[in-house]
Amino acid sequence: MNDLCADIGYKSVNHFGEQLCGDHVDIIEQEDGSEVIVLADGLGSGVKASILSTLTSKIISTMMASGLPLEECVSTIAATLPVCSVRGVAYSTFTIINLINNETAEFIQYDNPQIIMIRNEKFTDYPKSEINIDGKKIYKSVIKLQENDVFVAMSDGCPHAGIGTAYNFGWKYEDIASFVETIIPAGYTSKTLSTILINECTKLYDGKPGDDATACVIRIRKRVPMNLLFGPPSNRDDCGRMMSLFFSKEGKHIICGGTTSSIAADYLKKPLRPTLNFERSDVPPIAELEGVDLVTEGVITVNKVLEYAKDYIQDNSGYEKWSCGRDGASLICRMLFEEATDINFFVGRAVNPAHQNPDLPINFNIKMNLVKELSECLKKMGKKIKVSYF
Repeated sequence: MNDLCADIGYKSVNHFGEQLCGDHVDIIEQEDGSEVIVLADGLGSGVKASILSTLTSKIISTMMASGLPLEECVSTIAATLPVCSVRGVAYSTFTIINLINNETAEFIQYDNPQIIMIRNEKFTDYPKSEINIDGKKIYKSVIKLQENDVFVAMSDGCPHAGIGTAYNFGWKYEDIASFVETIIPAGYTSKTLSTILINECTKLYDGKPGDDATACVIRIRKRVPMNLLFGPPSNRDDCGRMMSLFFSKEGKHIICGGTTSSIAADYLKKPLRPTLNFERSDVPPIAELEGVDLVTEGVITVNKVLEYAKDYIQDNSGYEKWSCGRDGASLICRMLFEEATDINFFVGRAVNPAHQNPDLPINFNIKMNLVKELSECLKKMGKKIKVSYF
């Protein structure tokens, strides 16, 4: 096992006028840490396509995660989803990416656009072997993973973008690869890369997509630990132990809360310097403490981070706000969403007297719920989360 991990993100846009997407992405993590990603594209659009793609991705991902051979998975799909008698095409096409111990990637591709591979920030070809399973032509590839490899799987709604408007024959595969190649050096997360790609497709469709379009991006990167301290311990005698454990952890350190940062300043024997720069009216200013990477206010700031996290795992429409903001919530978002792969939460159970004002909508349960909900959102982003209570 190496110290690499996979940052996985995807984004879809529906066929214009449809409420459901005909594409579906499933990600299943296996017990050994390997991951199976399936992107399925159902025939047509709307409810029927949504059901077909969901069924396809669920069957394949579940069977592969159970260790069943590729041939059996594809045969099951072939029997479950026959070829359309009218159009003569499959009811659902699919792309499978099997990441084995973050060392090897196995691609299995059936009638979807070929996976784009970016290595050393350059569009790179990779070997493909053709196999025939129940009359279906399947392409299989096995690739040894390297740090900073980027893979882009997509439905045919992406290369079809711009047909009859921006381009005569759509957005060519090579042009999409070139587009991705130019934005890779910026260091975006997979979710942001997929969002940029789909937004570009939507523009080429002139805001009215003629097909469901989905991009799923996998970025291979080294693990980066991050530590966040939120609230003082319920027992004052535990302050030293809590601080000792927090500062002994590898990686950057974030402290949220006025009382908590004061305790940290006493522990480090360093002055806590508040700043009065109100970057946003709805987020309190940050502070500075030598030995700590970021010091912010507590509940209000973390609640804003949670708001951005919920948006990130859905439409990611708030990216423009937190990606360049200098307020505490934006800074935390960039550290947790973009930098970190493994996040350790150190959460104090002390009840803040300032929160007991009946006029304030803040109480102990809200604070605990913030941590729980934020942890769940970060897990959906693919982060490894550990929460310790004091």
